[in-house]
This record gives sequence, structure tokens and C-alpha cells, in this order.
Amino acid sequence: MPDALHIGSGKVRELYTLGDDRLLVVASDRLSTYDVVLPTEIPDKGRVLTGLSAYWFTRTTGLVPNHFVALRSDGRSLECIRLTMLPIEFVVRGFLAGSGWVDYQATGAVCGHRLPQGLRESERLPEPIVTPATKSSEGHDLNISEQEAAALCGPVDYAAAREAALALYAYAAVHAEACGIVLADTKFEFGLDRDGRVTLGDEALTPDSSRFWPLEGYTPGRPQPSFDKQYARDWCAETGWDRTEPGPELPADVVAGTRARYVEAFERLTGLPFDQYVADPERVLCA
Repeated sequence: MPDALHIGSGKVRELYTLGDDRLLVVASDRLSTYDVVLPTEIPDKGRVLTGLSAYWFTRTTGLVPNHFVALRSDGRSLECIRLTMLPIEFVVRGFLAGSGWVDYQATGAVCGHRLPQGLRESERLPEPIVTPATKSSEGHDLNISEQEAAALCGPVDYAAAREAALALYAYAAVHAEACGIVLADTKFEFGLDRDGRVTLGDEALTPDSSRFWPLEGYTPGRPQPSFDKQYARDWCAETGWDRTEPGPELPADVVAGTRARYVEAFERLTGLPFDQYVADPERVLCA
């Protein structure tokens, strides 16, 4: 890419500069579980992340501005506006799962949100909640309270981003349910554009940043099957891995099963066959 200069690597993405005001964000096929990048890649994973993000970015500009500019022909690269990123992740939870379920069992609350007694694992919450987390390029992200998050971001920017995160979750949850998917929770990242406006960045509503469950067969009171990387996470946990570097190599069946779940999430949510996206990525912008 003669027009791009590499400036950084994330757990999954490579970042390039396209001048003073734009970035090229390239999604690799790397898989991160428990904040550790595994040595085994998932074929086409980066295209799923990029295509789904572009799909959501084009449909939610009325809710909050986002950094999307263009989708490149490789299906895994997005041209984006450069933002000054806020230092936290905005996790919106509509159901009680994952670390939220663990915290609720121990304290009856999730990141400072006191919840009703007697909720079951995977149960829908009375209303979605925002549970911020610190961002870490290495090691584990840490849940923090909303008061701590507001102090890190500034109260005005935090309030604007919080409102946007809840609006995005509400919109996406309705769309996902119509596609046969429960959006249990998801993570957003926001930054400030040149005019100081809170703007959605990073990725949006992908299997990497979200917990997707099949609506058919959804039953509170137990863990749910998923269309995200939980399948690979569960396999890793069953090996007895201590969640530190290096991560375990994934066997071929786990790689194939993970890829199938990512692709199914893409196809259900966009209504576009994945092979058609690979052949012509821009079709996802009008799917």
C-alpha cells in the first residue's frame, strides 16, 4: 500500500496513516481470547469484522457520527477519520452474562449497578446498563465504575458517549432479534473529531466486540450457545490454560467451528451471503 504508512498494531488490527486526518484500519484473522492473541488464525475473520462494522456504520449515522469513510476492495480494510480516542471502552449489557454474571453472583451488582435479586444467568436485565472498562493494548481490560469513567473522559464527553452507546445498543438489539439473534452485550469505543464531537470509532457490533446468541432456544438460567468467539474461548478454558502468554494452538475443528459462527452472524445480520461480500465488499453498504 504505497499510500499508507504503518503506525501501530493492535491485538487484531493493523493501523496505517493516510495523512494528517485519515487512518487505514486493517482487520487481520488473529483471534484474541482473554486478552491474549492466540497463535492460530481464523480464516476470513478479519473480513467478517470489517464487513459487519461497515454495515453498522452506514446504518447508524443518524444516531451518532462515526469514523467510517470507505471500504476497500480487500474486504478487510476501512478508511477512517482520525479521532482522539476516549480512554475507556463502553460496554452495554442487556443480559446477565460473562463477567457481569460473575460479579452479580458475588455482590448483587455489576460495575456499581445494583440489580434486582434472583436474576438468573443469561436473563434479560430490566434495562440495558453501561459498564465501562479501561483499554489495554497488553494484559486484561479492567471494569470500572461510571464515576471513574466520567473522571477519565470528562463528564460532558462521557455523558454524550454513554447516551450514544445506549442508543446504538437499542437500535442493534431490535435489528438482531429480527434476524434471529439476541444481542446480549457489546462494546463501543468513541473518540473526538476535529470539532470536538463524540464520534463512534474502532469496530461496531461484531462477533469480536459482542455476545451474540441464537434467539431460537434461548433459555435463561444457563449459558447460551453463541455466534461469537465464545466457542473458541470455551475450548481454551477446557484445556486448563492459565490465560497467560502463550495461548494454545487451536485444533482444526475449533478453527472451522469458529469461522462458521462468525460467517453465520455476518449472514444473518446483513442478509448478504458471505461469498458475495468477498467478491464485492461494497455490496454490504446497501444490503
